[in-house]
Amino acid sequence: MSNIKEKSLFFSLLLFHFILLLFIVDDFSLSYKEVEVIFSNSSFIGVVSNFFIDVFGQNDFAVRFPFILFYLGSAIVLYLLTDDYFRHKIDRLITIAIFMILPGVNTAALLVNESIVVIFFTLLYLYLYKLYEKEHYILLTLFLFIDNSFAILYLALFFYSLKKKDNILLVVSLILFGLSMSIYGFDIGGHPRGYFVDTFGILASIFSPLLFIYFLYSIYRVGLKWEKDMYWYISTTALSLVLLFSLRQKVEVSDFAPFIVIAIPIMVRLFMHSYRVRLKEYRKKHFTFAAFTLFILILNFLVLIFSKSLYPFFENPEKHFTYKHHIVKELAEQLKKQNIDALFVDDIALQKRLEFYGIHNGNDIRLVIKNIHDKEYDIEVKYSNVVVARFDIIELNSVSK
Repeated sequence: MSNIKEKSLFFSLLLFHFILLLFIVDDFSLSYKEVEVIFSNSSFIGVVSNFFIDVFGQNDFAVRFPFILFYLGSAIVLYLLTDDYFRHKIDRLITIAIFMILPGVNTAALLVNESIVVIFFTLLYLYLYKLYEKEHYILLTLFLFIDNSFAILYLALFFYSLKKKDNILLVVSLILFGLSMSIYGFDIGGHPRGYFVDTFGILASIFSPLLFIYFLYSIYRVGLKWEKDMYWYISTTALSLVLLFSLRQKVEVSDFAPFIVIAIPIMVRLFMHSYRVRLKEYRKKHFTFAAFTLFILILNFLVLIFSKSLYPFFENPEKHFTYKHHIVKELAEQLKKQNIDALFVDDIALQKRLEFYGIHNGNDIRLVIKNIHDKEYDIEVKYSNVVVARFDIIELNSVSK
């Protein structure tokens, strides 16, 4: 494959995926957690989100667009980073394609969260390390002010420095890890009980089950027989920590997942090596596994794109996997049609979400959440002809009179 053809395929994939992400941006309302980040305006992602709101206005596109840009940047940096990582150019494109269609990466690209930002800066650090063959301590220090999860990267670099016998990196990474922990701490709260199975399930959903199983095998196989590079140290440290903490405490998996995703090049290189060393007649199992895994990844992506069309398959709409990112925008639009721009809601989370869409807190009108099976209601939200929420509007002044 020529360089021109390879680059053309890469940018075609990138452009196609970019258009798809823009296409589905409007399908998702902001969740309560996202609204908290935006209104607090104290974190790095909060500052970024508010900057785009100032430029493009208070709407979903303005909020989600910067994270799509971080996704595009991550894909480009990963492409540059793997320039000489593979012997065959097709392996590089396979790596990029898996990264682009990974459920966890697509979700991170659309939501107001730190995951895609962490992925981008981690890949950028690895690329600069490869480009100049030296550590970039200024960049590592800047990570302190971006997100608490970079403590995992510092710890991984500490272990990597032990292998390299790099005393400067050892000291710097240990100091930065200590500073990160003293500034942010690490949220592993909750009652003492095991969350291992829950954590394992979340990680499997981020990758897709089959790919996650192969990820575990790749980490084990490379650790046992292959040369362990920085990719391996970062992903292995993140995986070990999240599983270790989950044995007794509930952990925020999104803090660890960006560093686990870094292992995609390892997985592809190991799989393609195993595939090519076999004679054609013995490659059937590898081909079947790859085809089925790709099918699951594409299916997951289609499920994300057409999430609103899946409500007919849920007896209880609240069990829908993206329910917390739906309802509110449509509810706000219907309230505005009735010339209502302020009301009282018992549910604080719903109140905050409505506030982003222009429905402020007020005392004259009350919004009551109804059961979807109630026959009497004032506002109804439907997707694919399925009722997903019903509400009543009560004028408090008229009631008091």
